[in-house]
Amino acid sequence: MRPSRTWLAAALAAVAIGCSSDSTGTSSGGNGGNNGGGGPVGQIIVGNDFFQSSHNGTTPAQDTVPAGTAVTWTWTGTGSTFHSVVSDGPAAFPGSGDPQSGDGTVYTFTFMTAGVYNYHCAVHGAIMHGTLVVQ
Repeated sequence: MRPSRTWLAAALAAVAIGCSSDSTGTSSGGNGGNNGGGGPVGQIIVGNDFFQSSHNGTTPAQDTVPAGTAVTWTWTGTGSTFHSVVSDGPAAFPGSGDPQSGDGTVYTFTFMTAGVYNYHCAVHGAIMHGTLVVQ
């Protein structure tokens, strides 16, 4: 295999691993400030210009959860910067409402219907987005 194909194969393998589902951890606790992943499925860090999965460390956040899972977004290290969670559709959810600030602010929604849910921050737009796959 040529070197360029080797890198391509390695990159595709990394993407496949990052997109794999782990539906065994649906507890609703924090991740202890671990921004590199390893936290429970369905826990998302709201940073100053990003959403990050507490479970797998992806930025923008990309998570796969079983239907019936409560997903929690927690404002972490944001200080007085305002953020929100806004559904993009076509699969939709209510969103967090008006932008809010403050470390420890939390928005939780339980996803009962399977689908792909895309979302963004109303303040930061397209640079701050994430995706949930509900199975």
